Amino acid sequence: MSSHIDVAPTLGVGILGAGPVTQAIHLPSLARLGDILTVRHIMDVDPAVAESVAARVGATHSTSIDALLGDASVDIVAICSPHQFHAAQVIAACRAGKKAVLCEKPFAMNAEEAAQISAVSEETGVPIIVGAMHTFDPGWLAASENWGDLPDNVHTIRSSIVLPPNARFEDFATEIITRPAGGAPDYSDPEVIKGALRGGIMGLAIHDLPLIRRFTPDFKDIEVLEARHVRPFGYVIPLRTPTRTIELRAAMNNTWKPEWSFEAFSDDAVLRIDFTPSYVQAGSAVATFTRGNETTIHGPFDHNGYEGEWRELAALAAGAKQPPSAQTLIDDLTFALDIADATVANVEAQHTAQHAVAEGAHA
Repeated sequence: MSSHIDVAPTLGVGILGAGPVTQAIHLPSLARLGDILTVRHIMDVDPAVAESVAARVGATHSTSIDALLGDASVDIVAICSPHQFHAAQVIAACRAGKKAVLCEKPFAMNAEEAAQISAVSEETGVPIIVGAMHTFDPGWLAASENWGDLPDNVHTIRSSIVLPPNARFEDFATEIITRPAGGAPDYSDPEVIKGALRGGIMGLAIHDLPLIRRFTPDFKDIEVLEARHVRPFGYVIPLRTPTRTIELRAAMNNTWKPEWSFEAFSDDAVLRIDFTPSYVQAGSAVATFTRGNETTIHGPFDHNGYEGEWRELAALAAGAKQPPSAQTLIDDLTFALDIADATVANVEAQHTAQHAVAEGAHA
């Protein structure tokens, strides 16, 4: 009598866009999860890129979104294409009857697109998650299970990012805007400053904005107090709501040691989470709670947020977990857009005021 063991089939993954995020982040993460997920199809508009990246993982390749969505072996679709295509591709993946969709941030460029995505997800029942990897990091999840009433009592929240001057980080952070074609940017041009700040918020700060929003019940009443561009790439943006003070900081400098931290302060407690930088496959974040003289540390854990989001997708596709509410995704996006718009408005106001002072001096 032969023994027979039932092995659950792996879920098939199709990836739209085979650029650096796919190559440096998703494929290594998926390689560690081969018992539950298998890359079946890679699509890129560049046929050579599609073919070479697919060959690494033994997947089908194509240059057509329709070919990937029509591939019956693909259960989960990851959208890693340029941001302006995200909304249409999320909607097409839902309509194609896939089991789950991962969309790199931002999943829409405005509130109207976000509402359309929400409606289609609800209509088709296809769960969507946005690739804000920090929200899937075991360090963050451990913090959220242990922070008690801290979100209710916080008065100050800070996101601080220090990165070495690395073209990959810079591309990642500035993918929202078109990088200048050669030459040094003209920092006297307010349009350059506005573009750099918007790119910083929507490409870099956006990783931590869902975390900040968890600690900001009145997030719809956000006000940008100042918008300062830090050369060559970075920002200092203090904000406030009626009950919270928020500080967003980022800098690229000649440091050998990257730092990416999230902090939340109340009168009697501090939470600090140290994340590994984007593009680094180096384990989870570490969460440190300090209450009085007592310090508690959670982590590091055995996987990072990139792997965490794929584990979440597998559970959603298998029907083992409930998806995040569409309203949560919309609120996260709206929060980021509101901050980006208010930051740009602040730069415009500064420029107008400086211009008026200069005109007065010449009068």
